[in-house]
Amino acid sequence: MKKATLTISLIGMVIGLCAAGTACGEERVAITKVRPETAPAIAVERILQKKPLVQIAVLLDTSSSMSGLIDQARAELWAIVNEFIFAKRGGLEPQVQVALYEYGKSTLAVTDGYIRQIVPFTTDLDKVSEELFALQTNGGDEYCGWVIKDATAKLKWSDSPDDLKVIFIAGNEPFTQGPVDYKESCKAAITKNIVVNTIHCGSEGDGLNGKWKDGAALADGKYLNIDQNRQIVHIAAPQDKDITELSIKLNDTYIAYGSYGIAASRRQEAQDSSAAGLSKEAAVQRSVSKASMNYRNDHWDLVDAVQNEKVELSGVKAEDLPENMRKMSVEEKKAYVQSKQKERADIQAKVQQLNEQRKKYVAAEMKKQQKEGQTLGSAVIQAVREQAQKRNFKFEPPKESPVEEENTTK
Repeated sequence: MKKATLTISLIGMVIGLCAAGTACGEERVAITKVRPETAPAIAVERILQKKPLVQIAVLLDTSSSMSGLIDQARAELWAIVNEFIFAKRGGLEPQVQVALYEYGKSTLAVTDGYIRQIVPFTTDLDKVSEELFALQTNGGDEYCGWVIKDATAKLKWSDSPDDLKVIFIAGNEPFTQGPVDYKESCKAAITKNIVVNTIHCGSEGDGLNGKWKDGAALADGKYLNIDQNRQIVHIAAPQDKDITELSIKLNDTYIAYGSYGIAASRRQEAQDSSAAGLSKEAAVQRSVSKASMNYRNDHWDLVDAVQNEKVELSGVKAEDLPENMRKMSVEEKKAYVQSKQKERADIQAKVQQLNEQRKKYVAAEMKKQQKEGQTLGSAVIQAVREQAQKRNFKFEPPKESPVEEENTTK
């Protein structure tokens, strides 16, 4: 009896603290419904279980010669995020956060080491995309040690040793430049369980001589070489057209609310256009991202906000709602939001099924082509997948039914 009482007390305490926002961390606690007869054995474990977190900080050299690198980052942001669509640890999907820095541009303050934090860790992928498209390059000094030190110290990294925390720094000048010793910066990062991966834009020999590999080795990371001017390869697949059309339909399932809603909705459409204008591959990968759990907009979309328990419909002011909802009763509002939620889920499921078919098609076509050098996206994906598996993440795409596959390929 004492054991059951203690279990129930702990459950109550955890739920109370989560409701107060003090114990569980933002959006990361997986609260599972527990049957009374099994509560003593599993309730506390499940209630205390947090969603795994993946934090990726991207540090980009924006000096004059790096315009190709920026284009690759713009095009491949979505492919990088998509790598975690079917990742799970302990049966739970991770939350993916991305942070963005630039360094090495002469118009940045010399007193700050020619460094700028563009976006702190965020799940707002449209914001990250918008900032990437706004980046410009010009000449400067590239201080790798300084920007790693800054990202390690100033970003809000998870305290959990089980979460995946990685830095990717890309550039083409010697890793040794600047007044901050890269060795000390890399050692400081790994003491916080932050892995530093280095991506040299240029020949492997120059990267080795410039100590890029040495920096990665000090922080348990990978050293990779890319051609920053290589164009992103797009292999046209039969599913591309349907995927991008479904992405446009997804936008109609969003309900912009609050003072920020309209601007954010327009930014969503703008980033669709930016990706489509950059390349067909970027457009497809963005469409796939929008159909995943990693594309969350509860700060401006009422469907996500209600689903993730960020707002109560009864508490949203009429003036913060779209015009067609302002005269609805609370029950009518709930029904309307639920209908949009279901519509979105149906579209997302179709996109994911089509994407699985597309991946198989593209993989088969790639085998027929001569292997080329890596880009920023392929380098990041290679490293982050290996490092996620070391943190016990498993990558398991959903099984596709023969009927669905037949229907979607006609």
